Amino acid sequence: MSKNLVIVLGPTAIGKTALSIALAKHYDTEIISADSRQIYRQLQIGTAVPNSHELNTVKHHMVQHRSILEYYNASNYEIEALEILNELFKSKDIVFMCGGSMLYIDTLCYGIDDLPTIDPEVRKEVISRYEKEGIDSLRHELKRIDPEYYLTVDLKNYKRILHALEVYYMTGRKYSSFRSNTKKERDFNIIKIGLNTNREELHKQINKRVDKMIEDGLVDEARSVYDYRESNALNTVGYKEIFEYFDGNITINEAIELIKRNSRRYARKQLSWFNRDSNITWFAPTELDKIITHIDSKITNTTD
Repeated sequence: MSKNLVIVLGPTAIGKTALSIALAKHYDTEIISADSRQIYRQLQIGTAVPNSHELNTVKHHMVQHRSILEYYNASNYEIEALEILNELFKSKDIVFMCGGSMLYIDTLCYGIDDLPTIDPEVRKEVISRYEKEGIDSLRHELKRIDPEYYLTVDLKNYKRILHALEVYYMTGRKYSSFRSNTKKERDFNIIKIGLNTNREELHKQINKRVDKMIEDGLVDEARSVYDYRESNALNTVGYKEIFEYFDGNITINEAIELIKRNSRRYARKQLSWFNRDSNITWFAPTELDKIITHIDSKITNTTD
């Protein structure tokens, strides 16, 4: 039988974790996380890390194994995830991946362009400029040196702007010149399972999850990492709103409502991204039997 990676994806709070665990148990295999925030050990409640029972039920990889102080990106994720897959495929014919981080999933499926390693002194210089001059100054410089990337980058994501400048200072080449968009071939079959429900139900589940996070101690968790709020890992829904509360800019009730609103917006962004991928087959999160039948058919079609 060929080796198969089944990716369970979808918007936040849709039920990916529970469904993936049920599938992994059925196929007697393991799960790799595709969540760009669950990798940080200091973040648990606000990133909806699987609870101890879930983690003990099925072995999970790439969950809480990094510090928020470490530099980490999609390229790092690609390397680590492929190493884990290669090891798991020695004994498993099927492995599950679960998450909603769009870029991480695409990077694992299609690869990411090889970029130069950044000299620590160059990185230190760029960060120093950011701290002294602010993001607007660096945005203007990026627009001047690399207008192509400027038109596509998320201008609110300072980390991406800084990285583009680092690459330019290291090589003298525009960041956009490294982006060939050439898809890498993988030596395993990829099956994509999308989970979704109607908008009203999804919003209800998002609101319920946020209330549960607050009940479980999200405010205290945010307080424990407040000193590192400038870390890119904390530029995340759930933490940045509570930081605003800590700063006295909004009330705790306003922060909670903002978390719910921004989570709904993120869910729309996820669905917009995933809906462009014709390789995803969509199901309701309750359709376990139908999903198993679909996976079996895809595996059967790729047997030797």
